[in-house]
Amino acid sequence: MKKLVIAAAACTLAAPAAFLSAQNASIPGQMDPSRVAAGTYQLDPAHTLVSWQVNHFGFNDYFGLFGDIEGTMSLDPADISATEFDITVPIASVSVASEGLRDHLLRPGKDGGDPDFFGANPEPARFVSTSVRRTGDTSAIVSGQLTMNGKTGPVTMLVDFTGAGENPMSKVPTVGFQARATIDRTQWGVDYAAPMVGSEVDLEISAAFERQQ
Repeated sequence: MKKLVIAAAACTLAAPAAFLSAQNASIPGQMDPSRVAAGTYQLDPAHTLVSWQVNHFGFNDYFGLFGDIEGTMSLDPADISATEFDITVPIASVSVASEGLRDHLLRPGKDGGDPDFFGANPEPARFVSTSVRRTGDTSAIVSGQLTMNGKTGPVTMLVDFTGAGENPMSKVPTVGFQARATIDRTQWGVDYAAPMVGSEVDLEISAAFERQQ
């Protein structure tokens, strides 16, 4: 009888694990590099975001987002170093919790002078990769040039592969990545209130690329 109780308990404990495993297998995107197909990919702007974080007077960190991001990736899993990115971020899409701050970020300069931040109708920022170096089975370092606010400078990103598979909505192969970088905003001429408002800006990118060919 005791053995039957133990066996029943073991089956009860195993059932949720089996159920979760079956659920996981049904998720379209899996963290399996073998699922990644070579080709030219286009960003899915509805599911790609750039978040930024900057220190506020040494008290706390403030966060914001950019959306509506567009771009392409040329990818060959057999030769990661040949991967190329060309990404455009519309600065005017900036989103923050404070509407007053958003107005300030996009406010034109006084009397025709330079704006405090980006100004009205800012040009989109553009990142073009110059090198990609694999650092692990699912990670790489991507270096490139960022053009923003009329200035161009180098940026290095730590990139992690997060999933690949067929998107159940678009029915096309899709690849996901997370990336992190830190930039000094003053190098791009965005120096208002620095360093009381932090010069260093932490960036996090969550990107979904859909295969075009």
